[in-house]
Amino acid sequence: MRLFVAIQIPEDIRASIASLLQEFLAIAPQIKWIRVGNLHITLKFLGETDPDRLSPIKESLASIHSKNPVPLDFSGLGFFPNAKRPNILWAGIQSSSNLQSIVSRIENQMHSLGYPKEDRAFTPHLTLARLDKAVLPKTLKDTIAQNSAVHFGNFIARDFHLIESKLKSTGAEYTTVQSFSFVSEA
Repeated sequence: MRLFVAIQIPEDIRASIASLLQEFLAIAPQIKWIRVGNLHITLKFLGETDPDRLSPIKESLASIHSKNPVPLDFSGLGFFPNAKRPNILWAGIQSSSNLQSIVSRIENQMHSLGYPKEDRAFTPHLTLARLDKAVLPKTLKDTIAQNSAVHFGNFIARDFHLIESKLKSTGAEYTTVQSFSFVSEA
């Protein structure tokens, strides 16, 4: 099974992003746009995992707690690695510092189970599109620039999820394996 750990986003933020993605899709239907139902904040990608490892993963994730929930504010658009060589179009996320702390704990717990540590620093974002050829039509580039400071909404996260990803010809299909509340009860 192919697994990752993520924060799900609420429907109102999905709807806000969906309206902008419809505009982008009309301009550049050839780009690999992410299905709105699949939008999430990846905290840790585990990859192919033997089902026998599921129990220790769940136990480790259940041990991760924070005194506070994580406020998340979704705004802005950008590219990884950058606008000159765009491979991924993303929506930006501002968060409290405890998100980084939670991600570090997940990283350490999964590393203790044999998963490699991430090479790059964690940057919260929502992947909106994957750009294979790194060439954007000028009309799309201009529309993205006009919407670069767009605000999609905000919410307070109190849990994260272990999600299975099944790759299909129609795109990835996600199923929540288990949800974990990370906010410690006082």
